Amino acid sequence: MTDEAEKKLVGIVLVSHSAAVADSVAEMAKGLSGGGAAPVRAAGGTADGGFGTSPELIAEAAQAVDRGAGVAVLVDLGSAVLAVKALLAEGDELPEGTRLVDAPLVEGAVAALVTASTGADVDGVLQAASEAYDYRKV
Repeated sequence: MTDEAEKKLVGIVLVSHSAAVADSVAEMAKGLSGGGAAPVRAAGGTADGGFGTSPELIAEAAQAVDRGAGVAVLVDLGSAVLAVKALLAEGDELPEGTRLVDAPLVEGAVAALVTASTGADVDGVLQAASEAYDYRKV
């Protein structure tokens, strides 16, 4: 893939109240997607290493994965949703085209990364991730 093509991929941000969880989900998504060409970044825990969410870490991760095709943000729990919604409402902290995804964190992250790596647009990535709610395990 050329550098120009890579710039057009949707970026993925994984937000968890735990840095270890966010990092592990990112690693797992990369592994299960065959390495995934799309950029993915974990934004877990607080800036001081505690449990919680950090708007600053979320914004930094979104900027880091932005390639101009949008950024899909997946979250674990309620206050992570609120943190991302607050950043989106501010309008200047996140890259243009950043979207909050309603999807399970683990399954959604894998689906999002696989789909983003194919060059799908942000709407396609959001749809693939949200369809992870329908994955049956039994």
